[in-house]
Amino acid sequence: MAFVASFILTLLTTLIVYAQEHQHPLTQHTALSIPPIGFGTWNLDPASGNATAAVSFAIQYGYRHIDCAAAYNNEKEVGKGIADGLRRVGLTRKDIWVTSKLWNDHHASDLVEKGLDTSISSLGVDYLDLFLMHWPVGPSPKGGNRIDYLDAWHAMEKLHQAGKARNIGISNFSPAQLKDLIKNSNIKPAAHQFELHPYLPQKDWVQWHADHGIHVTAYSPFANTNPTYGSHKDGPPPLLKNKVIEDIAKVRGCTTAQVALVWAVQSRGTSVIPKSKHEDRIRENLDSKKCVLKDEDLEKIEELGKKPTRFNNPGKDWGVKLYEGLEDS
Repeated sequence: MAFVASFILTLLTTLIVYAQEHQHPLTQHTALSIPPIGFGTWNLDPASGNATAAVSFAIQYGYRHIDCAAAYNNEKEVGKGIADGLRRVGLTRKDIWVTSKLWNDHHASDLVEKGLDTSISSLGVDYLDLFLMHWPVGPSPKGGNRIDYLDAWHAMEKLHQAGKARNIGISNFSPAQLKDLIKNSNIKPAAHQFELHPYLPQKDWVQWHADHGIHVTAYSPFANTNPTYGSHKDGPPPLLKNKVIEDIAKVRGCTTAQVALVWAVQSRGTSVIPKSKHEDRIRENLDSKKCVLKDEDLEKIEELGKKPTRFNNPGKDWGVKLYEGLEDS
């Protein structure tokens, strides 16, 4: 029995040390200490059980940043995975970073707190490390949608001051919208999450955030490799099958996914939130820290964004204009 107890203790210690070595928080651009490689939960199916299993495995393997959203309709299952993963490695809530997002239908001032409380309850936590406004879009009194963010943001400021959200931020804002928000608010967003990958590098926009102390989290780091975005006949090939990425991966002894993630973290200073339900890919993504790119690699990758391509823009379906003033608009 003594041998077994000693073995289990050694194994847990090894897992925790491994996780700490893999997840040094990013602090170079802002005061926000967020683990650079997060685990995304978009499209993890709550009905199949893979959401719970994937999140639990991710935490066991070393992820310390879980990205969630009310709109993903899987926060209860994700919360079960968080609890199971923490239990299995002997960690507690304070050892991980949890982000969630306010959906468009909760932008009214009296609904924002309800939205946050629902996410907190579903995830089984007592606070969020980061609470984002998912889109600068809310319901229009006349029906349909409209650009709408100030009232919701002011309500989010109060929730931050109450301690329910340690940090608050935004997602999918345009330059004009973000500047307007800052001008008319007491609290500047701590973070901005938006689509970012070699096909949509947005170098100047990323630098603007760094200059203003706003952390950037890149979603869809694998671009059009995600089948959710469908087929783009006139667009570039799937990012992870792009010959430039493949050649760099071969030379550096990495996978194409690792090249894409390291490009985001190493050269851009952003955090990333790749998603997978497969254990081998979950390992592969976090292990990207072992992949090191050279300046010549980064120069080749930059060429892929000469004609910026965005894959996530629901503006037409929602009847609003999004991303105005950005290079692909």
